[in-house]
Amino acid sequence: MAEKRKVGNLLALAVLAVLFERPMHRYEIAATLKERGKERDMDIKWGSLYTVVQNLEKHGFLEIVGSERAGARPERTIYRITEAGRAELDDWTRELVATPEPEHHRFVAGLSILALLPPDDVVALLGERLRRLAAIIAAEREEIAAQRAAIPRLFIVESEFQLAMLEAEARWAAALRDELAAGTFPDLDVWRRMHAEGVEPAEVVEMVERGDFTLSTDT
Repeated sequence: MAEKRKVGNLLALAVLAVLFERPMHRYEIAATLKERGKERDMDIKWGSLYTVVQNLEKHGFLEIVGSERAGARPERTIYRITEAGRAELDDWTRELVATPEPEHHRFVAGLSILALLPPDDVVALLGERLRRLAAIIAAEREEIAAQRAAIPRLFIVESEFQLAMLEAEARWAAALRDELAAGTFPDLDVWRRMHAEGVEPAEVVEMVERGDFTLSTDT
């Protein structure tokens, strides 16, 4: 019997889910995932598919059930999911749905060092982000509307969630931009002076650590 959590790659989850339907060879697995746009739902590195399938078999989640050859092409090994693989797929899906987990976001990384930029530049950059988000959101809404006309909602809930996250991000970014543009953001004057007067980063860190995020008038 396979031990749980021998694999943690979301591509492995996608492979198990596809093979839950029926046995396939690796090329068919990749074609099915691409056709369904799974690279939008998770970070898929297609070059690692061979290794992922091998690892799933190694840990007992897949088994080889045959092979096929088409013309002069190399022989293709066919895999199917095992009972242990089905149990792992079920457990893993339940965990993903029920358990919140911190996820890295490039926007959060930028926000974490926002003080490196002058506030007026941040206003402009947020405006550019909002313009791009608006275009993405419009395209997502159009695609979801088309999907709803052809696919049961059960199979597009992940797209609905992604749209909701984009809309929430746009609202938050717009509120931050508006605060900065209106001058109501706390400590905005200090932030401006940091850049206007070339305050050393070490001094800024010291101010934050001592709980005195201000610049004296004789700085």
